[in-house]
Amino acid sequence: MKLKKITTSLLILVFTATNILAQDMVPDKKILYKVVNGDSLYLHVFKTKPLKKPTAAIVFFFGGGWTSGNPNQFYQQSEYFASRGILAISAEYRIKNTHNTSPFECVEDGKSAIRWIREHAKTLNINPNKIIAAGGSAGGHVALCTALVEGHENLQENLAISSIPNAVVGYNPVLDTTEKGYGYKKVIGRETEISPCHQVKKNMPPMLLFHGKEDKTVPFENATRFTSLMKGAGNTCNLVAIDGEGHGFFNGSFFRKGNNNTYFNLTMYDTDVFLRKLGFIKNKPTIKRRI
Repeated sequence: MKLKKITTSLLILVFTATNILAQDMVPDKKILYKVVNGDSLYLHVFKTKPLKKPTAAIVFFFGGGWTSGNPNQFYQQSEYFASRGILAISAEYRIKNTHNTSPFECVEDGKSAIRWIREHAKTLNINPNKIIAAGGSAGGHVALCTALVEGHENLQENLAISSIPNAVVGYNPVLDTTEKGYGYKKVIGRETEISPCHQVKKNMPPMLLFHGKEDKTVPFENATRFTSLMKGAGNTCNLVAIDGEGHGFFNGSFFRKGNNNTYFNLTMYDTDVFLRKLGFIKNKPTIKRRI
């Protein structure tokens, strides 16, 4: 009986400690990167340990249908990659509920974020040629569009500095904004203008996609079609298909309370390996890939 009580007490202590750590998951600082129409947008920065040599940087864009959402969706992912030796950022961008904007402004802000990070590479101690755009759902769409879509730039910025990332990672991203995909009612009359499947061309950055086969929001067919289009154009695009999972499966326990981190661990492990192969990160992942 005593042993059972001790074991129970230890489990409570571990659970409490885990919750405290989760509650304390906050960025090291927030940096203003854009002011547009009176709205201020910030980068939520998770710093790695000080290094003499510039590191890679990964910037995450949250999901929410271009309508809602919050950068804290990717705090857990940012903390992981900061611990792996690269600068990690979860970026704000304009959304409809807060700024009365459309998906087109979301894409512009994504490009602005990449450009600002590259422009300030020296201050951030990052390599301007090792910037990864990443995101989930609508945020994954924003990340892909920074690489794929021409135009939609803020003309007040220094356009001599590229807004194209050096690699892209999408977690069930929106890939087709026509009736075959998601969001066509939000881009009526301009359905293919920022549709990743309709913007594929040669010489795109390497990409990694994660998608649930049972996704009812962004059809899995969109992911297989986009991957095929990318490869057909001579680009690198790897698709990790997840059996039996729907939309948003990748979220960690910090953002999605009650999640057991199964797919957070899987997606972080595979993303880590992908970035290591590109030379953006060193050593083996510090997380296990387990189902």
